Amino acid sequence: MSELRQLALTWLCECNASNKAAGVLSLGKILDYRIVTDQYPCGYQSILNTIPGRPNKPELVAPLLLPKRSMRTAEGRAALIHALAHIEFNAINLALDAIWRFGNMPENYYTDWLKVAIEEAYHFSLLNAHLKTLGYAYGSFSGHNSLWEMVDRTKDDVLARMALVPRTMEARGLDASPELRNKFAQIDDLAMAEILDIILRDEIGHVAIGNHWFNWLCNERKLEPIATFKQLCQQYSAPKLKPPFNLEARRLAGFTEAELALL
Repeated sequence: MSELRQLALTWLCECNASNKAAGVLSLGKILDYRIVTDQYPCGYQSILNTIPGRPNKPELVAPLLLPKRSMRTAEGRAALIHALAHIEFNAINLALDAIWRFGNMPENYYTDWLKVAIEEAYHFSLLNAHLKTLGYAYGSFSGHNSLWEMVDRTKDDVLARMALVPRTMEARGLDASPELRNKFAQIDDLAMAEILDIILRDEIGHVAIGNHWFNWLCNERKLEPIATFKQLCQQYSAPKLKPPFNLEARRLAGFTEAELALL
């Protein structure tokens, strides 16, 4: 029997990207978890400075310093795939962090985020494998840290984390996915188009998990969800969302019509 939150912390601190993905995928094979919900995993204080574990490359730069990724060149297409792999790598870390960091949540919360972590590891592995067919690998290009910065900003409140990471930052991926898929299909990179289909299918579920726990927490704290979300966006300086919006995917992920109207 293994404690799930301790395992999540272990793989969160892993620096090698491929080892991290493989380790998280292996968690799906463990059938008997012990979930301790009311305390931090043992020994966490000594390794806080190593969170999250990441390789030396890619170099992290400000988003505006990233070069433009043109679909017209093989290098530009590889850079775009690399950017997606970088998002999925960070998404592995954010799911693991959601498991180990927040105590006093129902057991289903931890198993939900384990499912997310495993699927994000699968997405990363698919993208990195496809990148290698083009002569590149994860770390070949620079990346930015915006997603993890929001994870770090919300580390003290699980409600803020659920509001501003899965249902805000990750939900942006639902909006971007159809256009990206069409671009790769148009250049006959059907393997990449199929990977994006898998990612969109799973990400709808991930955003739905964020929506579920955000609303659960609002109910527990006797808060009105829309007003609370607006307040958290302002408090944590969340990015303003811009169209186009994938309303169909957002509905499947559990956004209400009132929430969609705010977009």
